[in-house]
Amino acid sequence: MRIDADAITNRNAARIVEAGVAAIRAGDAVMDFSAVRRCDSSAVAAVLAWARAARAADRSLRLEAVPDDLRSLARLYGLDAVVGGFFAGPG
Repeated sequence: MRIDADAITNRNAARIVEAGVAAIRAGDAVMDFSAVRRCDSSAVAAVLAWARAARAADRSLRLEAVPDDLRSLARLYGLDAVVGGFFAGPG
C-alpha cells in the first residue's frame, strides 16, 4: 500500500493505520512510504499496529522508502530492533 500522505502525525495516523490494516487483510503487507516526508511518534505506533495485523493474517510486513524520521524515532524509543526488521533496503 502506498501511503497517500506527506506526513504521518497524530492528526492523520488513525486513518493511515486503518487503511494499512485493511490492505494487510486484503493481502498487501508492503507499506510504501515514498510520499511521506515527515512523521512523529504516531508513525511508530502505526508500524506496530500493522505488525500485529500482519502477524494475525500470517503475512510478512515490509516497509519501503522509510523516512529518516521514522528510523530515528524507532531508535529513540528502543524499537529499532523490532521496527527495523520490517525495513526494506539500506538504513
